[in-house]
Amino acid sequence: MNKSKKTVSFREAISILVVMLVILGLGVIKFGLSPQTPVLVVIGLLILWSKIRGSSWDEIFDGISDGVRNGIIPIFIFILIGSLIGTWIAAGIIPSMMVAGFHMISAQWFVPSVFVVCALIGTSIGSAFTIVSTIGIALFGMGQTLGMNPALVAGAIISGAIFGDKTSPLSDSTNLASAIAEDDLFAHIKNLMWTTIPAFLISLVLYTILGNAGSTDNLGKIDTTLNVLNSHFFISWWAILPIALLFVCSIMKVPAVATLLLNITVTVGMIFIENPNTQVKSVAGFIENGFVSKTGNASVDALLTRGGISSMMGTVSLIFLTLSLGGLLMKFDVIQTAMKPLAEKLQSNGAVVTATILSGIGVNIFVGEQYLSVILPGKAFKETFNKRGLDNLALSRVLEDGGTVINYLIPWGVAGAFVANTLGVPTLSFLPFCFFSLLSPILSILSGFTGIGLKKLDKSKATDKKVAELA
Repeated sequence: MNKSKKTVSFREAISILVVMLVILGLGVIKFGLSPQTPVLVVIGLLILWSKIRGSSWDEIFDGISDGVRNGIIPIFIFILIGSLIGTWIAAGIIPSMMVAGFHMISAQWFVPSVFVVCALIGTSIGSAFTIVSTIGIALFGMGQTLGMNPALVAGAIISGAIFGDKTSPLSDSTNLASAIAEDDLFAHIKNLMWTTIPAFLISLVLYTILGNAGSTDNLGKIDTTLNVLNSHFFISWWAILPIALLFVCSIMKVPAVATLLLNITVTVGMIFIENPNTQVKSVAGFIENGFVSKTGNASVDALLTRGGISSMMGTVSLIFLTLSLGGLLMKFDVIQTAMKPLAEKLQSNGAVVTATILSGIGVNIFVGEQYLSVILPGKAFKETFNKRGLDNLALSRVLEDGGTVINYLIPWGVAGAFVANTLGVPTLSFLPFCFFSLLSPILSILSGFTGIGLKKLDKSKATDKKVAELA
């Protein structure tokens, strides 16, 4: 008998997860460490545990490989986004967006405007990562100029981007939730509105209230910043070209990798057109190491010195470690064992919804991967939802409310690490201001207990399904 296949008990699985949570929590929150070290410690202990149980090194390596394999494309996308940021700044695209924004957005309503703009554009593009790393950087720079709380502005950007990602038919996570629950994509998006619209409106009110504090105290800095941007960057209407290209590629459903490669190519072409004397080595530097701003204005230089492949290496290393950890937990059935009893003992709709939400949050915390936070609870609770007479649409909405939106709040999560690195604001700093992410699971749980917006299984469909099963 293969010792590595020894069944993991529920108590053993829970004990492992609790120890993990303590180590990660103490490392990141108590001691203020970067997530990489605590995650690496947890991986080491998990490997030690698996060896004590008789697992072979081949099985351990398979677990790591399986986990990392799921993140190869996201890692490659992050590398491309780093290159895109460096070239967009060098070509004057992000500075041009900042200049346009200062002329269009009222300082008094800046924070709620940021939230709405990111939500609208995010719905059109369907990628929160793209919103944060392009338009988000420009809006964040404007907020810095206005003297706004960086964590508050970051929270508004991220919340808007998540709203767009959640409600767009072009979003990978939205399509995934619909596919796992086996329901119609557009019916899923329509059903999402029961929790998404209230979360959006409450968030908008909160951003409006908090955004008024101190928003008019630094208006004098706007003219200074505008002068610096106009003097040191190529500010032009044609900066809209790469932005429009993102929309076109989204509409045509061009994959993210191809979209980013095409956008980088067009942006590099713009750099050479704007300054024909630009050397190839300089452009390669923007792609590899990012753009270094030398305007002499400390605020502008700090904001626009960013991007490049090298800037993403910290995030890539964290994602690699987190996915390795997730792969090991999956390989040795730790997550599955911890979730199974929950799915079998739930006695009410509210309890089912709550357990699914908590499972999604738990997968985000312990695995750090947003796709798995949809896949694992979806598979574990689908039969329970059906037994309770709940439609697949109810499941797919809960998976989004407790899965994809939460990953941005986890310091060692794929999304949380990415946005923290891109905006330069620690995850635990912007977490209290990501109102949309915080409200979505709460409203979903309320829906479960009250029954408001909780889609019930159509009796005729249920009968047809039962007949099909018997046949």
